[in-house]
Amino acid sequence: MRRVLTTLMILLVVLVAGLSALVLLVNPNDFRAYMVRQVEARSGYQLKLDGPLRWHVWPQLSILSGRMSLTAPGASLPLVSADNMRLDVALIPLFSHQLQVNQVMLKGAVIQLTPQTEAVRNANAPVAPRENTLPDEPSDTGWSFDIGKLKVADSVLVFQHEGDEQVTVRNINLNMEQDEHHLASLDFSGRVNRDQRDLTLSLNASVNASDYPHQLTADIQQLNWQLTGADLPTQGITGQGTLQAVWREEQKQLELDNLNLQANDSSLKGQASVSLEEKPKWVLNLQFDKLNLENLLPPLPASATDSDVTQTGQSQAPKSRPVISSNLEQPDYNALRGFTADILLKANSLRWRGIDFTDVSSQMFNHNGLLVISELSGKLGAGHLSLPGTLDVRKDVPSAEFQPRLDNVEIGTILKAFNYPISLTGQLTLAGDFSGTKIDADAFRREWQGQARVDLKDSRMEGLNFQQLVQQAVERSSDVKAQENYDSATRLDSFTTDMTLDNGLLTLDGMEGVSSVLSLTGEGSLDLVKETADTRFNIRVLSGWQGESKLIDFLKETPVPLSVYGKWQALNYSLQVDQILRKHLQDEAKRRLNNWADRNKDSQTGKDVKKLLDKL
Repeated sequence: MRRVLTTLMILLVVLVAGLSALVLLVNPNDFRAYMVRQVEARSGYQLKLDGPLRWHVWPQLSILSGRMSLTAPGASLPLVSADNMRLDVALIPLFSHQLQVNQVMLKGAVIQLTPQTEAVRNANAPVAPRENTLPDEPSDTGWSFDIGKLKVADSVLVFQHEGDEQVTVRNINLNMEQDEHHLASLDFSGRVNRDQRDLTLSLNASVNASDYPHQLTADIQQLNWQLTGADLPTQGITGQGTLQAVWREEQKQLELDNLNLQANDSSLKGQASVSLEEKPKWVLNLQFDKLNLENLLPPLPASATDSDVTQTGQSQAPKSRPVISSNLEQPDYNALRGFTADILLKANSLRWRGIDFTDVSSQMFNHNGLLVISELSGKLGAGHLSLPGTLDVRKDVPSAEFQPRLDNVEIGTILKAFNYPISLTGQLTLAGDFSGTKIDADAFRREWQGQARVDLKDSRMEGLNFQQLVQQAVERSSDVKAQENYDSATRLDSFTTDMTLDNGLLTLDGMEGVSSVLSLTGEGSLDLVKETADTRFNIRVLSGWQGESKLIDFLKETPVPLSVYGKWQALNYSLQVDQILRKHLQDEAKRRLNNWADRNKDSQTGKDVKKLLDKL
């Protein structure tokens, strides 16, 4: 045992002595010019090292440098700059005064992918055809990454597309290893904070850079992110997924295939691509198994109706993004002008504003500000709805036109979703044509115009029972009795009307409704902003009377005028039953006097009565 320990101690002393001699005999600054020449020869980039180079022997033999920068040919700013750089080197080649770098580590680096850091190609340089099958020379590839390991810690990435705002990624940690075939494994994490939003991102990927910069392929096996902040759900958005990405330099095209992503409780699969031309071209084909927009969009602001019954101070209002003064001058949807897109979306289930849709399908095309929605359809319960239309933002004032088609859709669900305090249910069929300047529920209430034909089946309107109102008024003014009816709603088997919307005023023309107990016609209007009604009906109560009489027969055949007006949640009404009954009594008295006068037409009294009736 003593001999073993002695041997180990001798080896340790020899190793320490060898390293010490190496450090004393080999000056790392001798490699400075060599590294600069190698970087320039292989990539054309300019490597600049400030300050002396020095050895670091534990736990890894390394060369430490001061501030460094790497600049592309002709660029005005460095692509990479760092206060410190560590080069892990192999020991054995140093004995022959050769430098073999195993790993490069940058800490506190600033990486800038901006127009100012891009290489400027010499205008006189020849351009080889892409069909060339010969292997690229270093000068052809632009640059190559020949280091086996790269580690970047606590660094910053700044990237900017020409004409766009800068995006800064902080707290970057990157580990990358590659083999001689430029097949690499990559671990990355970073954080973006912008406009009061915070995005934390991490990924693991396999990268194929064998044909870089012509093509770069990445297979992202694990992608995780968390997004919190303004204009987002209270709990934020947390997600993970996998995908494959391909970048093609000549076409400036990014393809995303085999997308499999989850965000909160939503999930999607599909493909996407974008060509980064002067105006990018997007192609999206996405399928959602479940899309819950309520967990992806910020909470809706409380409506005026809700605020009347909701106690204040019990919940914190959702945080909104700051208003940027320069954005105030930009028209709505201005971003649509800057790209073209061909979008195909499908969702097995979709939840929005408390409504659950199924079998949702959408096909849209945007051409630099003209968004054509050729298909936007889905199922809602037992019904179906379609909402094709266009949004034109090529001028200063946007223009939206939609042609909604609803078939057998529950109207109560829609009224509740958009905070209309109307207690109405029924199966709605609608065909219309509407236009406005902004696609927004509040804007639809206030600023849109259009017409529609409405057909409502099996409707029930709570609060007023038209049959009961008429019968109770008749009972108070006559000896006619009605059957007991404790229902507080008006039921109709069918109801139709033509409606016209004009900046918040909804006009209802040609209203017709019928059920087994009543029939009605009418007209009127609803103020969607003030939430008031002004309607006039003619009601015929067909059943629910006790017994038989000429007055009951008269009431079944005679429309009774009914006016309903006031706030939707506190409606008032007025009936003209007394006038109807008075006229009926007058007509009945006149008829009987006529009969008496006819029987006594030869008498002077009969003749006088006849003359009097003729004057009435």
